[in-house]
Amino acid sequence: MYELIQVTESAYYIQCPAKIGLVRTGPDGVFLIDSGSDKDAGKKVRKILDANGWKLKAIYNTHSHADHIGGNAYLQRLTGCPIYAMGIERDFTEHPVLEPAFLYGGNPPGELRHKFLMAEPSEVRALPFGPSSGELERTWLPGHSWDMTGYRTADGALYLADCLSSAETLEKYRISFLVDPGAYLNTLEIVKKMEAKVFIPSHAEATDDIVPLAEHNIRAVNEIADSIAEICQKPASFESLLAALFRRYDLTMTFEQHALVGSTVRSYLTWMKDTGRVRAFFEDNVLLWQTK
Repeated sequence: MYELIQVTESAYYIQCPAKIGLVRTGPDGVFLIDSGSDKDAGKKVRKILDANGWKLKAIYNTHSHADHIGGNAYLQRLTGCPIYAMGIERDFTEHPVLEPAFLYGGNPPGELRHKFLMAEPSEVRALPFGPSSGELERTWLPGHSWDMTGYRTADGALYLADCLSSAETLEKYRISFLVDPGAYLNTLEIVKKMEAKVFIPSHAEATDDIVPLAEHNIRAVNEIADSIAEICQKPASFESLLAALFRRYDLTMTFEQHALVGSTVRSYLTWMKDTGRVRAFFEDNVLLWQTK
């Protein structure tokens, strides 16, 4: 774990639970793409930098989930490096309580205020939307998170963040976190058409052919939507729908899973309502969902 793997002349990744990208710039400078899950991850990154005589010039965050930004604060304090993120991801990174608050739908309880959902805050500079070029070309990859960003190096390495999960991860967790399933499917269709020397997803193996994995992830999203539609043949409240999905996929309910999976299921319901697949109505002051 935390092995440095080179994939092109300038591009590397650090093998860890959420891959950290590393791009050489100049004779001794490097950019990081994400920073790992916490201060300990940051310390391991620092050891890699020191061992190679590299200086950290900047951190580019793909999105604001704690397993990708957890090392930011430590590395920024150590090196003074700037940190960049796009759109909403910058706001959530600077104010990490927004993540559990968003998931919970209100002031988050203590069970959701931990390092896996709420990283230490760091100072972040905004990346503009729109076309980019230079040493790192960025691309907008919404769906898993609001403004998730991928980064491409000049020599053909493409860091894809969390827009794809491995088959093993999908089998284990079944309902992968999404803020917008419709946008996510659009992103996957775009990714299928992308060209790169090597694709580097954060939670799957690096590959020179991303299409099979993208199609697998598309099927997984459609399976969850089909399950929701089947359960909602009869009117169902959100809580009864969520419980039925946990039983169907043999998941264990906890405060954290209720927040993470619950937020995702609400996003599915929004997408399915907006596309005319389900309807929402109130009965005896209870919001119910039913397949059309």
